[in-house]
Amino acid sequence: MKVAVYDKNGKEVEQTTLPKEIFEVPMNADLVHQVLISQTANARQVSAHTKNRSEVRGGGRKPWRQKGTGRARHGSSRSPIWKGGGVSGGPRNDKNYTKDIPTKMRRKALFMVLSEKAKSNLLVVLDDFQTQNPKTKEMALTIKKLPINVASRLVVSPNADKKTFLMARNIKKTGVLEARNLNVADILQYKYILISREGIKDMEATFSKKK
Repeated sequence: MKVAVYDKNGKEVEQTTLPKEIFEVPMNADLVHQVLISQTANARQVSAHTKNRSEVRGGGRKPWRQKGTGRARHGSSRSPIWKGGGVSGGPRNDKNYTKDIPTKMRRKALFMVLSEKAKSNLLVVLDDFQTQNPKTKEMALTIKKLPINVASRLVVSPNADKKTFLMARNIKKTGVLEARNLNVADILQYKYILISREGIKDMEATFSKKK
């Protein structure tokens, strides 16, 4: 697949061929959904926690005798049906929500969403992100000149490119990620993917060479 390459002024300078094994993978929505669910589940922070009846302090003594009072029988004042008692079936911070997905499945799902972005003309390739003045203002001006609307965009920087990260991190509706850290959730979160030719090379070196 061939796509246009733009310079910092938003002008097309040439055409480049995208790696077929990354950008021409047919979509399998079920696989993408499975990987996305796994990724969001693994990122889940389990903080809510309730005590059950065995963890609540007190309640060791029977509130009243079993028979003869006319009231319902109870064995503990920390039963879930009592005010101040333990919680039955409440959230626990020891619950494990992680879902394992094989690396090959994760990588294939990543290629699928990248292929969809490229096929839908939502992948924009730049000659280079670097400018004479590595400032946020310069990056914002470059993005403004590109043939994209005001929708959200993800800037994919080459590996270990700290300047691009610093230039793009404070721009509204813009995320920034190194090529080696690309994942399904981040790609689906943004409409456009902005990547340099060097970033494509790093992506290819990171993902397509692994078994």
